[in-house]
Amino acid sequence: MGELPIGRRVAYWRARRRMSQQVFADRLGKSKSWVDKVERGVRRLDKFSVIYDIAEVLQVDPHLLLERDPEPPRNGQAAAGRGVDQVEIAQIRAALERYDQLGTLFAPPVRPPDLTELRKAVSHAWLTYQHANGLALARTLPDLLHRAQAADVTYQRTEHAAESAHLLGQVYQIASSALRNLGEHELAWIAADRGLTAAQRAGDELLAGVATFRVGMALLGMGRARPALEINVAVANRLAPPRSCGATPQQLSVYGMLLLQGAMAAARLGDRCTVNDLLRAAQEAADRLGGDRNHYWSCFGPTNVLLHRVAAAVELGDGRYAVDTHDRIGSDSFAALVPERRVHHLLDLARGCAQVGDVYRATQVLMEGERLAPTEVRSRPVVRKVVDEVLRRARGEPPRALCELAAQVGVGQ
Repeated sequence: MGELPIGRRVAYWRARRRMSQQVFADRLGKSKSWVDKVERGVRRLDKFSVIYDIAEVLQVDPHLLLERDPEPPRNGQAAAGRGVDQVEIAQIRAALERYDQLGTLFAPPVRPPDLTELRKAVSHAWLTYQHANGLALARTLPDLLHRAQAADVTYQRTEHAAESAHLLGQVYQIASSALRNLGEHELAWIAADRGLTAAQRAGDELLAGVATFRVGMALLGMGRARPALEINVAVANRLAPPRSCGATPQQLSVYGMLLLQGAMAAARLGDRCTVNDLLRAAQEAADRLGGDRNHYWSCFGPTNVLLHRVAAAVELGDGRYAVDTHDRIGSDSFAALVPERRVHHLLDLARGCAQVGDVYRATQVLMEGERLAPTEVRSRPVVRKVVDEVLRRARGEPPRALCELAAQVGVGQ
């Protein structure tokens, strides 16, 4: 990666902020011609005061304009290697904080939101999330939240009330999962809780169950392991499928994921007995399901149970069991999982490798995750913790690839 002219960095960040040259010029108090000349390198930026003004308008640290920065994507392509930053997070937060949709209670919109189009957008958002494209998802979530909120209010007294509430519940859950990955656990909790309320209004107990384990995941991220365990187990017991035949794949999937999330909360509490009990019950559900599925966007099945065995073992400090369990996972089964699930597991595996002192393998696993989903790896705060843990366990000079990844994600050497 060569050093880019400062004008090209300005152009990159202006495009990232979705500003036209005219809007950027107006906010900066300059002319559009001045901006164009700066970005093309015709006009030099040699005053620090101007550079700092530009950084303030673009909402970036000045060093991103002054120092080395990765090559901006060409031909208008998405910034595949860059992570989500505070601007995208702020926009999602603002969408969650908006209550202007309440105005439709008194003055319904002239043109109600199209549920067919909204349904397609929600499906696309799920695909975007599960394929670990966090940057694209972060950019579309604010508008999707607004549209889903408006649809829910517009149709609440019509025959489409259940469907619009269902769609809103899904959007809240997508937002919760995305925010949790970004380390915004309180916002993730708010979104998940609202998703639970919407699911209840939709009359779909399985959607409510999915929202419940996302509430639990947000609680766990906030350090509230005990309530996370309790809510997952309580709702799993309510949704427990019949022992005999008659359980649907959807029931088994949601029930199993609640048990797995409960196991993770128990692991955080150091409760091995409860971890084993919940994982055993989840394994039974996976065996009845008969394979890996993605009902209700759960990715539940035998492979996901093994992934959670690895994650729970790492939480309990049993790195050797975690690594050995990973080695039991079939390569084809693992490759068939959605990228988001694989990236999450690779981070767990890297921690397990570090716990047994295998820093080289931990580095290889982290690099595999970075190749699979660079945006996710550079956006998730947990990655910095994992990289820092692996670095601390390294004896002697750390692998060069690990040092480079540490620099990319902002971990001090």
